[in-house]
Amino acid sequence: MLSVESVSWAFVLGFIPTLVWLMFWLLEDLKRPEPRTLILRAFIAGMICVLLVLPIQKFAAEHYTIGFTLLGIWAAAEELLKFLIAGVAVLYHRAVDEPIDIPIYMITVALGFAALENTLFLITPLANGQFEHGLITGNLRFLGATLIHVLSTAVIAGALAFAFYKSRVKKILYGTAGVILAILLHALFNFSIINTRADLLLTIFAGVWVGIVFLLLALERVKSISRPAWWEKVFLKR
Repeated sequence: MLSVESVSWAFVLGFIPTLVWLMFWLLEDLKRPEPRTLILRAFIAGMICVLLVLPIQKFAAEHYTIGFTLLGIWAAAEELLKFLIAGVAVLYHRAVDEPIDIPIYMITVALGFAALENTLFLITPLANGQFEHGLITGNLRFLGATLIHVLSTAVIAGALAFAFYKSRVKKILYGTAGVILAILLHALFNFSIINTRADLLLTIFAGVWVGIVFLLLALERVKSISRPAWWEKVFLKR
């Protein structure tokens, strides 16, 4: 039975781990930290994205059986909507004035998405009194599902960050490649989770963690991208 207590625990177990990850990622931009109001806006935008993607995924599930095609559609819906809502909510803002800002905001959107998605996954077992199952589910999503959202979204963000000072055509090409790769990565993760024995799930999660290590290295490279001499003059006139 759904109760205030079960919903409260679902929010605690769903949101606290993602907020820990959020604080970790914000440390990547300590030199020029982003406005907290925009970070909050990005996080809330990610939560709203869950409400937008659920009807699309439900519609797809009514027309396709579970398999790579359906999982690909679900992944595409999530990655495209996270990207679009990040653009609408924050990426247009004047505060996005250096390459590292794009991954920071897009990862924040991904964490907002993961926070609400995790909460929705946890409500049912907790409402049925299965606290231990809910705790295990929360830990597994902390290790895997949350980070695949971060990793896949960061692939798009990283592509855009590396194209930050490039021409519009190159930005489109980089962004398109990032979106395609993110969708494939997310769909492959979901497919692997469904088709892997329970005792081997940690192997899948280990692969995600390896991806996170490469992401951290890529972000260090993004932070080292120098600003062209002409950029500041153009930006300050905006």
